[in-house]
Amino acid sequence: MSVRLYLNNVGKSFTMHLQGGTVIPVVNQVEFSVNAGECVVLGGPSGAGKSSILKMIYGNYRCDQGQILVTINDEIINVAGAEPRQVLKLRDDTIGYVSQFLRTIPRVSAEDVVAEPLIAQGASEEEGVETARTLLTRLNVPERLWQLPPANFSGGEQQRVNIARGFIAHYPILLLDEPTASLDAVNRAVVVQLVEEKKKKGVAMVGILHDQDVREEIADRIIDVTSFSTEAAA
Repeated sequence: MSVRLYLNNVGKSFTMHLQGGTVIPVVNQVEFSVNAGECVVLGGPSGAGKSSILKMIYGNYRCDQGQILVTINDEIINVAGAEPRQVLKLRDDTIGYVSQFLRTIPRVSAEDVVAEPLIAQGASEEEGVETARTLLTRLNVPERLWQLPPANFSGGEQQRVNIARGFIAHYPILLLDEPTASLDAVNRAVVVQLVEEKKKKGVAMVGILHDQDVREEIADRIIDVTSFSTEAAA
């Protein structure tokens, strides 16, 4: 299998400038790879650094040390050292992010919110909307809501719109940040199916999932993030 993502000796700490410059270490010497078609789940208690690792891969957080290497065809890009424009380009066509929270856009319909990433990758508006409607149907979002802005949807409906938006486009790498949190059993099963479909297409995935049943169904490997804590490295 080809390696799509490789974290090499990655470390992160936060400096609390309003508290006298106190440095709070998060993770140290993080090292793992993710193959095409594989789902790696990050395990460990809250505060262990799982979300920080995802945010470093996505470029929201800068690493203090190490490399985050993404393979695109024959090119290798180090996210940890990438310029902002490179990071934005990676988010357009290489690294997707699925979270439990939807950042709504005023007056934009749910189907257009979902379709936008696919259209941005070159699909026609017709294809984008059609694919969005298919995903919204699978995730049991009522048709009467499709042409309404999701700002006033229930939390569960917003979450399902966000999942559809995250899965619609073609990203070689997909980050999953608690996508099944608060979902009922029926919709959790749909997310499991979507993950399996992405695996078959060769997508490399890194996830955080506290739902043990879902984690056991989709994880090819579970990495204990506590092994990368500063205490473990000491």
